[in-house]
Amino acid sequence: MNASVLTHPTARALSDGTADRLVLGRDHRRDRAVRLVTGVLVWLSLLLVTYLWDADGGISDLTDWAAGLTSVGRLSGLWASDLLLIQVLLMARLPFLEHALGRDQLTRVHRLVGFTSFNLMLVHIGTVIAGYASARWSSVLPTTWDLLVNDGGMLLALAGTVCLVMVVVTSLKAARRKLRYESWHLLHLYAYLGVGLALPHQLWTGQEFLNSPLATMYWWSLWAVTAAAVVVWRLLVPTVRSLRHDLRVAAVVRESSDVVSVYLTGNRLDRLPARSGQFLTVRFLTGRGWTRGNPYSLSTAPDGRHMRITAKTLGDGSARLAALQPGTRVWFEGPYGRLTDRARTRRGIVLAGAGVGITPLRSLAEGLPYAPGDAVLLQRYTDEPLFTAELHRLSAQRGLQVFPLPGPRPHPDSVLGQQFLGIDEPAALRRLIPDLAERDVYLCGPKAWTDGFERLLLTAGVPRDRVHTESFGW
Repeated sequence: MNASVLTHPTARALSDGTADRLVLGRDHRRDRAVRLVTGVLVWLSLLLVTYLWDADGGISDLTDWAAGLTSVGRLSGLWASDLLLIQVLLMARLPFLEHALGRDQLTRVHRLVGFTSFNLMLVHIGTVIAGYASARWSSVLPTTWDLLVNDGGMLLALAGTVCLVMVVVTSLKAARRKLRYESWHLLHLYAYLGVGLALPHQLWTGQEFLNSPLATMYWWSLWAVTAAAVVVWRLLVPTVRSLRHDLRVAAVVRESSDVVSVYLTGNRLDRLPARSGQFLTVRFLTGRGWTRGNPYSLSTAPDGRHMRITAKTLGDGSARLAALQPGTRVWFEGPYGRLTDRARTRRGIVLAGAGVGITPLRSLAEGLPYAPGDAVLLQRYTDEPLFTAELHRLSAQRGLQVFPLPGPRPHPDSVLGQQFLGIDEPAALRRLIPDLAERDVYLCGPKAWTDGFERLLLTAGVPRDRVHTESFGW
């Protein structure tokens, strides 16, 4: 049993209104402002490049068929480049975006922006070639060859396009189902190479980039900010934190037949900005596969002395956990994730997890401030529940209400499990938690289950902005 359940600063009943003051603080308002400002800036960037295109004769060129195709190609290329760099920024681990949007929402926006940028890039390639070929089919192939051979940066742009095509193809759901996470993640890194190879093409042949001082300043600034964000937050910060905190394996404990917990210790962990409910991307520097990072949720509240991660031993990276030896050095990125007190807006909370998805929720049940009765935990499992003794202790010490949801799902649309077979699940959930609509709900589990639970909550009357989700899968 983890002693931090008794010693963590928030492990006490709050009956004096402290919880209300904590949950409606500056973090919540700041994150909402960041989401608004981010959306506005994205649209303003697209409006700016559209203005620059028009200022360089973009609309007037539409009166001629061949020039019009080229002009459309220029505009689609500008939009594609702008969105491509925004896409990179979205996944550059910028702290204010991680805090405001969270991993699930960032991933959704990243995919939307990425596929939109890719489609615009295809339009750019097709319309520019058609315009240069004077809209004659017979001239398309010779024009394409001439552009590749004689125009500066085109061969590099072709190589970058090939990299981006590979990334997009492997990001399709059908392809992801056939790839290991580690393989998919490695292939996804080619997006950075694709973006980098496109820069010379834009510098050497981009009309809007070269002819206007405003355009030159904008594009140089956007490229510089994007490159700096990737270098700082994807490379320098993880390196500095890994060296400073010297994280190492302290012990490995098997929680069930296929779930393992790894206890970690290090230097000055009280200075690591970790919160209950977050996750680390971890590389264990031993044996094969040490270069590949995997995301693991914190399963105890950070206490400044040690941390614990818990995972199911399925993929290559997770399967290595059971064989780790004490003293193994850990290289990590993070902590990441918005499934924390940042998202909380109400005193009452519901924590709902399926399988090993209970991991960050167990951390939240320990780390969040609440009074007896304020926190309800729904634990969905098929074979055996995790952290039974720890949750029982939290229930006794802090008043956490735990409702097990055991057994196989009777049908694919079932969320609550076998014991609710034939019962209206929204009504059953409201009977289980009468004030459900007045609470924040934290969800974690397989994506199909969390999606189903979100629909169930909305049907049961919970506002969408009070549902905070982190799902497995990629």
